[in-house]
Amino acid sequence: MKEIIAVLSRTIFFYFFVMLVFRIMGKREVGQLGVIDLIVSILIAELVAISIENTQDTIFLTIVPIAALVFLELFLARVALKSKRIRTFFGGKPSVIIEKGKVNYKEMVRQRYTIDDLLFELRQKGIKSIESVEYALLETNGKLSIFERKIFDKNYPMPLIVDGEIQTSTLKKIKKTTLWLEHILRKNMLTKEDVFYCFYKGYKLFIIKRSDLLISE
Repeated sequence: MKEIIAVLSRTIFFYFFVMLVFRIMGKREVGQLGVIDLIVSILIAELVAISIENTQDTIFLTIVPIAALVFLELFLARVALKSKRIRTFFGGKPSVIIEKGKVNYKEMVRQRYTIDDLLFELRQKGIKSIESVEYALLETNGKLSIFERKIFDKNYPMPLIVDGEIQTSTLKKIKKTTLWLEHILRKNMLTKEDVFYCFYKGYKLFIIKRSDLLISE
């Protein structure tokens, strides 16, 4: 009877403790978990399961490693915010599966993404033909982002600078050059390193500085 009460009390305690931990980590849904988040979540689940089974061990033997994991996750998340290389190393980057209506089979093989998976995602979004897709990106969380040709026009925001890095492929699509972009930055007394996000929409350039000030050109 005592063992049952101990197991129940530990279960209730860890229910609220893990809920608090995930609130601190700021998680919303499983589909949004990155690699680090998923690893931390699995380890927390394993530690809690072991602690509930081993009622003879003190509960602090579980709280301490969980606290260490949460601190590590928060620390890496803070570092990743300041470094794109760190973000790419831990989280990866999106893969182009379809470009201008053509399937990138080499990338599909590399990502172990089958044609059945692709067609299923297209059907889910009501798209009948691969040729009607301008771009399809396999995101780092496994979801497929699809951009149809009909919305890929001048009114669609196209990223030119992301976290201080110029997106040369986008510049080619809008038939602009790096010199053109750098000229506009100089007019606003900025360098590319000062820019958090810059996008082109409706023949206008929008620059979001790291200080979160929005400038339109």
